[in-house]
Amino acid sequence: MTGVIVALPKIDDAKNMKNLLVRNGISVAGVCTTGAQAIAMADGLNDGIIICGYKLSDMIYSQLRENLPFGFEMLLMASQQIIGGGMVEGDIMCLTMPLKVHDLINTVDMMTQNIERRRRRLKTKPKERNPEEVKLIKEAKEVLMNRNHMSEEEAHRYIQKCSMDSGTNMVETAQMVLTMMRA
Repeated sequence: MTGVIVALPKIDDAKNMKNLLVRNGISVAGVCTTGAQAIAMADGLNDGIIICGYKLSDMIYSQLRENLPFGFEMLLMASQQIIGGGMVEGDIMCLTMPLKVHDLINTVDMMTQNIERRRRRLKTKPKERNPEEVKLIKEAKEVLMNRNHMSEEEAHRYIQKCSMDSGTNMVETAQMVLTMMRA
């Protein structure tokens, strides 16, 4: 679940924003009044959205954005003057004040879906093998090539197929091949 943090200079405004979001089905991880508190909360989450105003008591939105951990997006709520005046830079989503509830909820939903898509993409991305694992697979292929007169491609496909059939990863399968061939 995507963590939403509300960072506004007045605690009452932050709590009201949280209540508004919760009433509309958006879970809020926390509310705060300073950038330092927002960064500390964000450090405890994997990814999420910071909803903030232009200026907090200890920093402005751009300083907060610079210090957010990877995976966090920012929704800036500010006046038309600030947003339209070209003062907002980078990959920051903006909503003008006065705020329309419908726009806020739709924007947060869209940002949440974007984070979920990014999370799914990262999960499906193949993990890189460390040098020891690469060496182990290479050894298993060499054994298969020498003993069974396979090409490197055939040995690789054999390990890959055994891995899929047995439900193990290629490194475990390579280890099994080495164990069986050396016995």
